[in-house]
Amino acid sequence: MSRVNIKIVNKSDNQLPSYSTEQSAGMDIRAFLPEPITLLPLERKLVPTGLYIELPVGYEAQIRPRSGLAIKNGITVLNTPGTIDSDYRGEINVILVNLSNEPFTINSGDRICQMVIAKHESANFIEVDTLSDSERGTGGFGHTGVK
Repeated sequence: MSRVNIKIVNKSDNQLPSYSTEQSAGMDIRAFLPEPITLLPLERKLVPTGLYIELPVGYEAQIRPRSGLAIKNGITVLNTPGTIDSDYRGEINVILVNLSNEPFTINSGDRICQMVIAKHESANFIEVDTLSDSERGTGGFGHTGVK
């Protein structure tokens, strides 16, 4: 498995992002808060991490929900996956939302999301009058059914 080097500034007192297992795709990101925050049902808040990264050109960092928070507490990441571009140098902040019926408190150091590092391509659009035919054609949402 190859690894890319990423420069990081950690202004929090939390450990650096880390993988839970050798083959994990996402690394855990932790909240960095001066005091706990509580998300009320259907409330969303921007949660700081104290992390700043410099990604190589051609890479992005994707911010994704943690499955345990989602299933156990109804906490997820809005704008999922959130994209951090290689030219962004600001603090990584995470938009969390509480989709449960109960308040949920986040403490500094809590694992709030995962970050996946991914290569990406840039595209050039070539304007044409028609597109080639395909088996799917213009079939959109739900066109293959559920069974």
